[in-house]
Amino acid sequence: MKPLHIAGSQISNSTMASARLFFTSLIACSIFLTTFSSDAAENGRFGVSRIEAQKVTLSVYYETLCQFCATFIVKNLAQIFDNNLITILNLRLVPWGKASTNSSKNSTVCQNKYFALIYCIEFLAIEGRQKEWQTCFSSLGLPSKPILDCYKSGNGTKIEQKYANETMHLNPPLKFLPWLVLNNQPIGNDYENFAAYVCKAYKGNKVPLACQSVHLKQKTE
Repeated sequence: MKPLHIAGSQISNSTMASARLFFTSLIACSIFLTTFSSDAAENGRFGVSRIEAQKVTLSVYYETLCQFCATFIVKNLAQIFDNNLITILNLRLVPWGKASTNSSKNSTVCQNKYFALIYCIEFLAIEGRQKEWQTCFSSLGLPSKPILDCYKSGNGTKIEQKYANETMHLNPPLKFLPWLVLNNQPIGNDYENFAAYVCKAYKGNKVPLACQSVHLKQKTE
């Protein structure tokens, strides 16, 4: 197989594992760099508001370049930005197997930025074109240098280790990928219907229109 060209160097593409580690580190850096400054600013100025406290926390544990995970992110999870479900969510993406964010005005912009990058990379993975990952930065108008510098410095690896530790200590442990946890409770194999669980768990007053059209399936014995 041809080698995968990454930022002037070559990473062997003979095993998918090496590519996954690279993209996990790359995505970890992008999540950290695009959310850290806005979260620090928002929390420092305003603290945690009542609206923020009412939001539902959705943690998505996934593996980069995993076809099941990529399909879920592209076809299912991306819809939360179209139907405004993101307004009642604290979305956490844990690429091992987000960096936690809130959805205030400033950090929602950051969420869109890093999610768009993840979406782009996973979309390429579905089509088997992950070697074109650098086009994601240019198409989204995002600078690649800060993220690549983070990767080269080894900070991406440190963030990966944090994700790995969190994933390994999940209780109950994850059984498959993607693994969705809603307010510390796993959704299980009904993860594609996550929107219904989010709407049911939300106790705030500003209910998105999307919640009017989703329903939890009745479990049968």
